Amino acid sequence: PIFLYSTLAIQNHANLSIRPSHLLFILGLTLIGSYIPNVTSLKSIKYAPNPGYSLIISKSYVVFTTLVAILLFHSVLTLQATIAIVIIVVFSFLIAQGKNNTQNKLVRPIWLPLSLVSFFGWGLLSIGTKYAFSIGITIYQRLIYLSIFVTTFMLIEARTKKIKFSHVRSSDYLLLLAIGVSSAMFNYFATLALDLAPNIGYVNAINASSISAVTIASALIFKDDLSISKMIGILGVTGGLLLLILK
Repeated sequence: PIFLYSTLAIQNHANLSIRPSHLLFILGLTLIGSYIPNVTSLKSIKYAPNPGYSLIISKSYVVFTTLVAILLFHSVLTLQATIAIVIIVVFSFLIAQGKNNTQNKLVRPIWLPLSLVSFFGWGLLSIGTKYAFSIGITIYQRLIYLSIFVTTFMLIEARTKKIKFSHVRSSDYLLLLAIGVSSAMFNYFATLALDLAPNIGYVNAINASSISAVTIASALIFKDDLSISKMIGILGVTGGLLLLILK
């Protein structure tokens, strides 16, 4: 992602010099809004009696960001958009829920606070990004420096846990490259949308609705289970998405 963002920045003659206070802000945003929430989300899914419980709580940050945007940025929120967001969140649970793990020894009550950390962390990432633009941080500064910090944190963790990358096969690099490019483009357009959208909650709701596409693709490619409840969830999320984007 850093290479791709740097290339885009050069092509657009973007200024990458940044004030120390802005760099410190991005560092805090990286830690609180990106690195920690992703770690707690993975642990919450691991310890939850049902992975869907964890996902629906953490992904409900859509509601949090929508309301906060009204208070902090005086963003708009129409009745149609409100109904659409609620539909997306509710039907997402039908897609995300899996089989209960009540017999699994890994189930621990800590899954709930961990999922709440992800809830607030991801919400603060969107809110912090919107605020960053208002104080003069550009999209390229936000993307490049946040990527540098995230990469640094991951390398430190890998070194601490003594994770080795030597087992990665040469044939896997093309797949990893495709994943990296896809991730970079997603972050680029999502960040741009946060700056342009009338309410950042709309962007997060659209992102959350992508669970429908992932579920369908998983069923087609990996032959994952596509139950009746999941199909109902997909229809509901799709309906909510259409309600959100159509006037």
